[in-house]
Amino acid sequence: MERVQFQQEQMLTELKDLVQKGLFTQKEIKQIMQKRTAFETALVRRIPKKSDFLRYATYEMSLEALRRKRAERLKLPKGPPSVSDYALVRRQFQIFERALKKFKGDVGLWIQYIQVAKKEGARSLVGRITARALQLHPNVPALYVLAASHELEHLSPSAARALLQRGLRLNADSVEMWREYVRMELNFVESLRRRWSVLGIDVKGKGKESVKQKSISRVRGADSGEESDLGGHHDEDADGMDVDGEEELGEDEAARKQILEGAIVKAVISNAVKALPKIELFCSLHEMISAYPSPPSLREPLLDHLHAHLLGALPSLPAAIKLRATRYLTPDLSGEALVDALRTANDVLSEAVRTSPAETREGVASVYAEFIEEWCGKKDVDDNLKAYLITSLHLLIQQLSSPIPPPLLAAHVRLLTRHQASLGPALLPAKVDSPEKILRVARKYTSRAPANAPVWLARLDAEKHFAAQHADVDVAWAEARGKVEGAGLEDVWLWGLRASPPSPKHSSSSEPQRGAATAQDNDSESQLAEVELLEVRAQRDLPYATVRGTHRDRCGPPFLSPTILDPPVELWVVTHAHTHARTFGASAQHLLRDSKRIRDPAAASTIHEVLLIRYAAASHRALLYQIAHEHASQAQPQARTIAQQQQQQQQEQQQERKQKQKQVARPTRDSDTTNEALTQARLARVRKLGTAYSSTARVWAEVFRQESSSSSSAHARSQPGSVSGCGSGLDIDADGDARVLSAVYEFWRQTDGVEATVAWATWLLRRGRGKEAVAVVGRARSVLGETAGAEVERRWKTILDGDTGEKGEGAGEEDDGAEGPEADAELHADITVEQLCYVVVEEMSGVEYSG
Repeated sequence: MERVQFQQEQMLTELKDLVQKGLFTQKEIKQIMQKRTAFETALVRRIPKKSDFLRYATYEMSLEALRRKRAERLKLPKGPPSVSDYALVRRQFQIFERALKKFKGDVGLWIQYIQVAKKEGARSLVGRITARALQLHPNVPALYVLAASHELEHLSPSAARALLQRGLRLNADSVEMWREYVRMELNFVESLRRRWSVLGIDVKGKGKESVKQKSISRVRGADSGEESDLGGHHDEDADGMDVDGEEELGEDEAARKQILEGAIVKAVISNAVKALPKIELFCSLHEMISAYPSPPSLREPLLDHLHAHLLGALPSLPAAIKLRATRYLTPDLSGEALVDALRTANDVLSEAVRTSPAETREGVASVYAEFIEEWCGKKDVDDNLKAYLITSLHLLIQQLSSPIPPPLLAAHVRLLTRHQASLGPALLPAKVDSPEKILRVARKYTSRAPANAPVWLARLDAEKHFAAQHADVDVAWAEARGKVEGAGLEDVWLWGLRASPPSPKHSSSSEPQRGAATAQDNDSESQLAEVELLEVRAQRDLPYATVRGTHRDRCGPPFLSPTILDPPVELWVVTHAHTHARTFGASAQHLLRDSKRIRDPAAASTIHEVLLIRYAAASHRALLYQIAHEHASQAQPQARTIAQQQQQQQQEQQQERKQKQKQVARPTRDSDTTNEALTQARLARVRKLGTAYSSTARVWAEVFRQESSSSSSAHARSQPGSVSGCGSGLDIDADGDARVLSAVYEFWRQTDGVEATVAWATWLLRRGRGKEAVAVVGRARSVLGETAGAEVERRWKTILDGDTGEKGEGAGEEDDGAEGPEADAELHADITVEQLCYVVVEEMSGVEYSG
């Protein structure tokens, strides 16, 4: 605290000056002192955080901005600067200096310091900061670029050139460094051109009288007999000087001409290509030179030079071929110029596909397909141009001999699927001008490339848009899962989960609808359908009756305890879950079971893990939704009863009803029984994941995150002073949460003991169960071994010290119970069961509860 008091004493002079000038009141000064004291206290902790320094600096920046605004508004008389005029800026610099003493290795902090100094106009300070930063981080190109730009802003091109050359010696493989070096030389040439234009210096001899012209006039005057100060040796000396002067002037003019033609820039480009012959460098330089505001007389020779090197260094690389073909397709083109440039690029690329050897044909075809899709996807491109590109691709596929590159087939189907409605039969080729013909072509393409994932994905999208029946989509997806191999296998397996339900073109619009269905009902169906789609075991046979008939089928998620759902609710859930699952194609096959049949062990393991993660998330959401529907089934009868009572009161006592409204009481239930049933259902889900499937560490980490997120939200609302909008329908069952997470921990530590132990101990610590957390960590060495136990203890110490680290080990220290909004946003697992139940009850029944 002595350091905090010392800093407080240093503030007194500037604060008094601010009050004397009338910029701040005494009350505001006290608030400033309180804020600064809080910041200073945070900075002197045993392990300071970088975020504390940045918040402090941000506060001082806002304070300085406020001071300047008030000084401008008050129109204070100009005079010698006082301490308050520079004290706030100086404090910002001091905060950054103190931060860099603690975090020397943080490049981002150095860059922020440099930017703040440049903003405040501290030129010399910027130079000192960049010099120190480059000493500590000589392999960071961004620091060299910042330093060079600072020198260029202050008209020191030689210093900027020296900095970039030094950086290139240490970072010769940096595309950013070479690009900035070329940009700097371009800037230098452009500045010389403008300066010489102002001075009248012209390499073509136009403009003001040049030095050479003056010399010629002097020689002509000597020939006519004019006097000279050189005496008798005038003729000999003059002849010698004229010859030397003409040679020097000729060399100067030639040098100026070469500079203006980009000789320096060309030399830099040549050195860059020699040091780093990669397509990334060529693309970066091409983009930069094309966009730089230089005259065409300079830009075109530079691009010619660059593309000559490109042809020599990467003659057969597909990306290089595309870059050469699209050289003249600039963003500012329009009208006939755009049509000509697009036709030229299309001809060059299609010819490259025809003439390329077999080993590179697929790569060239891939960039051509990318080119076609890129331009067809632009909104400002005319439909006729899109039709021209699609027709060119269609003709190329017909002209090529087998085997046709799969990227062309996939791109053709994707383009036809996307643009069939907008282009129509009038613009599309005759063989693909209708949905039936597009489907026929897509099916033919998958027979030509039966193991290629992109071709199958394109066909599946076409089936989803144009298929006459849902069953056609199901059959196509099942066939794709059985045939696809290699890259893209995971995308094919997850296609049915990511894609929205198909909408066949022949579907009837007179299908009976559920009159009282809500958006929440559809969400519930979707979540339960995904569980059924991912389920591995055979579903149990359950007879059930619908509103218009009786059916028998397999359905119903087996992880759910029978005590959770009442029969009417289970009847509704089962019926609609089965219907929606059939929409996604889960009639007879289940993804988790089928994934075990994949021949590639690595791919099978990866896909099975991804499916398990999706299944864990879907089953978690489905459990919450089913609990919500159980609440709705109990709320609706009571809502109808209350409505009848209100109608009767309205008929009997109309005048009295206008003055008083009867409040609807919230339904009550046995919370202990409900919580126990919920806990048992959660435990059943966890045990099933641990025994029925080969769950990996990633799967258990996801399950732990789901369960802990829900319990964290409930714990936060249970704290004193918190407001709960859910009433007393479900009490917070902390013991149930601990039982569920303990079960997850026992399964998880069998696959990843370190992560499981740290996560479980952290959760216990945040719930005020520190002794249990210490016991878990203490058993780590005996359970996991010496190495893993030591790692657990190291990370546990980091958490206790409050350092979040790179993995977010200490997350939630300030916001208790928060597990990260990024993860919760996708799965919505931070919604507690209690809150979700009453929200759904209110939406489905139309009854507004009051606590």
